[in-house]
Amino acid sequence: MAGRRGGSFVTGLLTGGLLGLLCGLMAVYLAIALDVVSVSLIQPLPLQALTEWVRRNLGLSVIPFGLTVGFYLHSLQGLAQRLDGDRPQDEVAQFEHLTEVWTSLFFGVGVIWTAIGMRAALLHALGDPGVALEAGAFVVLQRLVDGGVLTALTTTIVGGIGGYLMRVSKSFFLGARLSRYYEQQDRHNAQRIEGILREIHASIGELALCPSPGEGGRAK
Repeated sequence: MAGRRGGSFVTGLLTGGLLGLLCGLMAVYLAIALDVVSVSLIQPLPLQALTEWVRRNLGLSVIPFGLTVGFYLHSLQGLAQRLDGDRPQDEVAQFEHLTEVWTSLFFGVGVIWTAIGMRAALLHALGDPGVALEAGAFVVLQRLVDGGVLTALTTTIVGGIGGYLMRVSKSFFLGARLSRYYEQQDRHNAQRIEGILREIHASIGELALCPSPGEGGRAK
């Protein structure tokens, strides 16, 4: 039991540190994306190139993606703690449901941001049909890229891959423990039902052995 509690403490500490780091990175990225902080002043060249790539291909979708991952990690940690503590089935089911909700929301962020990005790109490229017709195909394509079509397509990929990775992570880390937990709960419920049935059977047997008042009177 002490080892299990120690493992839960270490897992909670690591998860808390990871969530804190994730929040810090999102805050820094948001400041850079909104031009609040100059990138060249605070970052070396490789990290600057990575930030620029993320900014061009994901834009502000990093914020909802990051928040969803943070809530998912928190729910996954809560699910692991309740499995370690052998908590009631409704608590375990609630946290398992939350992990599925955040996974589905990660998929949803990718889909929604794709629609938003495509709409913004089309409005930017074809907002004025006369200008778009005179500009030519290459200029329209460039305006689509500038308008956010890369962000729209990349968020679809990130949402799909990330969502499936979240499901795989849950199955890899907690799948066997969840199966054992639900098997134990089913076994416990079956034993409880068997106990109730035995009590009912014993009560019926006692009632059958006891003579009724009418039969006692006739015997006299």
